[in-house]
Amino acid sequence: EVQLVESGGGLVQSGGSLRLSCVASGFTFDHYAITWARQAPGKGLEWVSTISSSGDSASYDDSVKGRFTISRDNRKNTLYLQMNNLESEDTAVYYCSASTRAYDDYLQCPYDGFWGQGTQVTVSS
Repeated sequence: EVQLVESGGGLVQSGGSLRLSCVASGFTFDHYAITWARQAPGKGLEWVSTISSSGDSASYDDSVKGRFTISRDNRKNTLYLQMNNLESEDTAVYYCSASTRAYDDYLQCPYDGFWGQGTQVTVSS
């Protein structure tokens, strides 16, 4: 069974940090580019970051650039999102998604893949 399981969310004060994890199973993890996206209350899904299958390339939305870092450990079939200097606007459910699209192609269609169930991040001001 193909599965992505996110964890690491929680409640943190503004300016704090969290590290999210996404553990993959049921597919060849290092063949897939991975995306983090988020959905704030009452809003649509918002792309956050994408990393290539090898981990050599990564892109970020301007709203998180310089604060968030995406990484992956292909030996552990795990994706990470290190989030620093969190702001109340970062409050959302965070999802990871995987796709076999080539990295550059995936950036054009970051929602084209299969998804985990999400983890809640709440930032208090």
